[in-house]
Amino acid sequence: MRGESFGALLTAARDGDEAAWATIYGRLAPAVLGYLRSNRGPDPEDTLSEIFLQVARDLPRFEGDERQFRAWVFTIAHHRLIDARRSSARRPVEPVAEPPEPEAPWEPDASERALAEISTEEVHRVLGTLTGNQRAVLVLRLLGDLSVEEVARVLGKRQGAIKALQRRGLAAVRRELEREGVTPDAGQTLAGSR
Repeated sequence: MRGESFGALLTAARDGDEAAWATIYGRLAPAVLGYLRSNRGPDPEDTLSEIFLQVARDLPRFEGDERQFRAWVFTIAHHRLIDARRSSARRPVEPVAEPPEPEAPWEPDASERALAEISTEEVHRVLGTLTGNQRAVLVLRLLGDLSVEEVARVLGKRQGAIKALQRRGLAAVRRELEREGVTPDAGQTLAGSR
């Protein structure tokens, strides 16, 4: 989904091309699912389905480039996460075993490789030490690959607040990882992400 090919991919998806949809879903779904899970969204797989149903429904009205599309999808994800939490609070549901994550043809970047060095449980534990806003900012920046400006729009906050949340969140993650004996390189990788 880069450059001019994204425009063609988007047009094909709007025209109902299943391969185009599969490409869009395959490249965005893992990051969106990671966002939902790391923010402790209730039933993240169902929420992911609802997100992509809304994307499909609203796609004819979308205008923009690839970065704007990615930010748009994460904005939908954020709103659906809030809706899912509200719904879950009204009707608690017994959790069931998680199905496997969608397969993705992407290669992990440095921050994802650093996170892969520790277990999923450890990642959730470390993210659990952050405030909800810090966690949301870091996940949108790292998994969502969104800019500070895009995260500010998704969360409805000022860019300065996003930068402060990111700085405090990364410092907390670094302290927690160092306390657990994870190498300083992993913490630096997280701090060095754009």
